[in-house]
Parts: sequence; structure tokens; C-alpha cells
Amino acid sequence: MTLAWLSLGALFLAILISCTTRLNVGIVALSMAWIIGVYAGGLSPAEVMSGFPASLFLTLTGVTLLFTQAQTNRTLDKLAHHAVLSCRGNTGLIPVMFFFLAVCLATMGPGNIATAALMAPMAMVVGARAGVPAFLMAIMVGNGANAGSLSPFAPTGIIVNGIMARIGMEGLEWQSYFANFIAHSTVAFGGYFLFGGWRLFGVRYVHTPEPGEERGHEFDRDNWVTLGVILALICGVIFFRVHVGLAAFAGATLLGLLRAAEHGESVRKIPWGVIVMVSGITVLISLLEKTHGMDLFTDLLARMATAQSVTAMVAFLTGLISVYSSTSGVVLPAFLPTVPGLAERLGGIETVPIAMSMNVGSHLVDVSPLSTIGALCIAAIRGEEESRSLFNKLLAWGLSMTLVGAAVCWLFFGHR
Repeated sequence: MTLAWLSLGALFLAILISCTTRLNVGIVALSMAWIIGVYAGGLSPAEVMSGFPASLFLTLTGVTLLFTQAQTNRTLDKLAHHAVLSCRGNTGLIPVMFFFLAVCLATMGPGNIATAALMAPMAMVVGARAGVPAFLMAIMVGNGANAGSLSPFAPTGIIVNGIMARIGMEGLEWQSYFANFIAHSTVAFGGYFLFGGWRLFGVRYVHTPEPGEERGHEFDRDNWVTLGVILALICGVIFFRVHVGLAAFAGATLLGLLRAAEHGESVRKIPWGVIVMVSGITVLISLLEKTHGMDLFTDLLARMATAQSVTAMVAFLTGLISVYSSTSGVVLPAFLPTVPGLAERLGGIETVPIAMSMNVGSHLVDVSPLSTIGALCIAAIRGEEESRSLFNKLLAWGLSMTLVGAAVCWLFFGHR
């Protein structure tokens, strides 16, 4: 029992560190798993490291490599540029277009963070030129990126689906995706119209390109090859059930051989920090399972909820922690493994509503300025006063989403 409490304490400490410091919590988790597992638990280093998610590591690396190549050769950037021109001067449509463009890009494979990094600077600049309030543009592009985050092709979707498969919840990939998509669409468009976005549909915007802006936006041979490889990957996964990670490695290899993307630069730009963070936390979670610390964690959650309130409770709790911590790297790897035990302790209720509430609740808060997506939107703003104003508005938005997420999940995922 002492070992179980030690491992659970290590998890809480890792979550606290992720909320309060810039340390890579995956490295911290690996260190604590080694010390507690070997020197307190009497396990061998091999037993501790058996929890390393090799399949997840390879899948994340392959997918992020392929879409990093698509970023380095400007394929995704050119897609975004042409989408802006498609609005034909209707100011109200510009944020809507950025929402759906972000959804499509995130769904294709880059994921929410990479999509926001690509889209937020362009969206905020275009919005400023067109007279769209920065807050409205931020919630549309940020929620759009998050709406596609649980795609089976995206890093977060790969992480979530891997965890859910490991706890006996296979085959829910698209159900998770659409639940998250519907929640973010509802919140984004609700906020957009509630805070005055409807007025923008009567305003015309005439795009005046900056010097040299129109040059270099046509698709070239490298871009078409990249789009073809991505389309082949998506079709292969959907229709032929190929392994998304290994297929992505094959696609990245093909792009390198055809010189359609700079291979070396793309490898260097892979978000290794995120991959290490997820892998390290997974090793610590595996140790909790070996030491029965996960049972203690589940018991603590069960004491905080009833069968009627559990969906709202887990959505609020995961959302509150996600305001300050990584959703895909810390929160979901820590909470999703508790779902089967939590459902059992609450009288054998269904597991799916609890898991969906965790997925949705933890993501709805991610347009907060304390998250990467919100910070990217603020970084694109020119002027200290406007940046501070947007920071305050997004902070209020992100914190309010803990309550909104709890209400949404209670309504849609069960309130017996």
C-alpha cells in the first residue's frame, strides 16, 4: 500500500510540475518511475521500462514527420492562403472559413498545436486587416484546431485512441472525434454569434496584398506530390486499415526520395519534446498500474462523484487541470486509464460517456492564453494594449469553459 501511495504521489507531483514549470514533465516522470520502481518497489529497470509505449512513440514520430515535411515545403501554408481568397470579401465568413480550415488541417494529421501554429499568425493578421475583433478570430481558429484534434490521424487522436484501446475501449475512434468536433463547433459558433460576429456579415472586405505577398502561392510539383501522399495515407487508413504510423514513415520516405521536402530539416523540426513528454508519462502510468496506485487514484475520483454527476465532474476536473497543463501529454494519459475502474465503483455504469467527457472537457479549455493555442493567437497581435486585452478575454473564456464543458458533458453524455 505504501508503494501505491508513493507512485500516486509521483503522478500528482508530475501534474503539479507540468502546471507550474517549463520542465519537460516526461523526463521528470521517467526519473520518478525509475527511482520509485527500482529503489522503492524492487522492480528491475527492464520491468520499469516495459511500460514504454514503443508503438505509440513510432506512430507519433511517423505522423509528425510527414506533416512537418508538408509544413517545411509550404504545402499547408498555400492551402491556407487560397482558402482566405475564397471568402470573396465577406468579412463575416473569414472567421468561419478559418474555423473549418483549421478543422480540416488538424483532421488530416498535423493535430491541433501544429495547425494553430500555422493558422493563428495568418488568421490574426487577416482579421486585423478586415476589422474582425481579435477575440472572435482567436476563438474560431483555436476551437477549429481543437475540433479536429481527436482525428485518428492526428497526434492527440493517436494518443487517446491508444489509451482507450489499452483499457478495452477499441473501435471508438470516430465516435470520439465527432463528439469533440460537435462540442467545439457548438462552443465556437455560440461564442462567435453571442459576442457580435453576426454583425460582420454585412461588412465587405477588400483584400489589398502586401508587396510581394501574391508571389509564391501557386502549388508547385512538390506541393502536389505532398498532397498526393497525404491523401493516399488517409485513404489507406480508412479503406485498407493500414497502420497510420508505419504508413506515414513510408510517405515521408517517398517525399524524401522524390526531393519534394527537405528531409533533414523536417527531422530536426519534429516536436520531440511532446513525444518525450507523452512517453514518459505513459511509463509512470504503467508503474501506477503495477503498484496498484491507479486503483487508489480511481477510488479518489469515485468518492468525488455519483453515477448521475460523474460526466460533469470528470469534464470539470480534467478541464481545470488542462488550463494549466498539457491535455494530450499529461491530463488524458493520467485520467483515461481510470475509466473502467471508475465506472465499476459507481455501480457498473457505462464507460463510454465517462471517457467522452474526459476527452471533450479537457480540450474545451485549450484556447486559454495559458495554453499553446491561445498563446499563439496573442503572439500574432501587434500592440501591447491589444495583446493584454486579448489575454484577459481568452483567460476568462478558458476558465469559463471548465463550467461550460461540465454542463455540455452532463447534458450529452449522461445525467441519469
